Amino acid sequence: MNKPKFQKRTLFLLAYMVFALVPIYWMINMSFKTNQEILVSFTLFPEHFTWDNYRTILTDPAWYSGYINSLIYVGINTVISLTVALPAAYAFSRYSFLGDKHVFFWLLTNRMTPPAVFLLPFFQLYTTVGLMDTHLAVALAHLLFNVPLAVWILEGFMSGIPREIDETAYIDGYSFPGFFVRIFLPLIKAGVGVAAFFCFMFSWVELLLARTLTSVNAKPITAIMTRTVSASGMDWATLAAAGTLTIVPGAIVIWFVRNYIAKGFAMGRV
Repeated sequence: MNKPKFQKRTLFLLAYMVFALVPIYWMINMSFKTNQEILVSFTLFPEHFTWDNYRTILTDPAWYSGYINSLIYVGINTVISLTVALPAAYAFSRYSFLGDKHVFFWLLTNRMTPPAVFLLPFFQLYTTVGLMDTHLAVALAHLLFNVPLAVWILEGFMSGIPREIDETAYIDGYSFPGFFVRIFLPLIKAGVGVAAFFCFMFSWVELLLARTLTSVNAKPITAIMTRTVSASGMDWATLAAAGTLTIVPGAIVIWFVRNYIAKGFAMGRV
């Protein structure tokens, strides 16, 4: 009796998978073609298979430096975001203080605000203090959005840990740093993994701030990809290869935190 319902769910899942994976497949397919083949013919597989597009990206400093720059500032941002968010989330989880709910809501409004709103203040501030075109500039700018997100995720995981564990650790003679690192942090490692993933993802794909606050030395790959337009037209093949390579770091991060993300969904914080 449940067989028709099962079949409908299976068909819906297959349709969703096709809808989600076709654009990715097509981008990978284009990355192994020439521009002429992309513009002239519609083929499901490359007729003239070539690695030239990837060779261009991996040998041209103007291209591969963008990946290095992006990984640097995304890594810095993820580490700082977690370092700041962990004690903040613990405070929201364990203590009640004046205006705590209002402050928590205010943090989330930063995540809801478009990056363009903060573009001019960041630009003027970094120009004044000499941080323009540095990896630290982009990493600090992305803290405005990633720290609230990390606090919100981690607070949910921490609230699921009984307070009795804290009290028992203090009775056993643990200092707060010792308790937090040795006992509490391992209990919320799933939350740390989820928060790290989302901080990485949002910082990796953000374009407006990263493009505006950098020019040469710290230019991210997302900004470099916009330079494929020239007088001769769009370099679709190289752009497709660059887009394919941008998926790789995110896919690697997802592989390591996949179980933690599933737990985050189960707890209702993701």
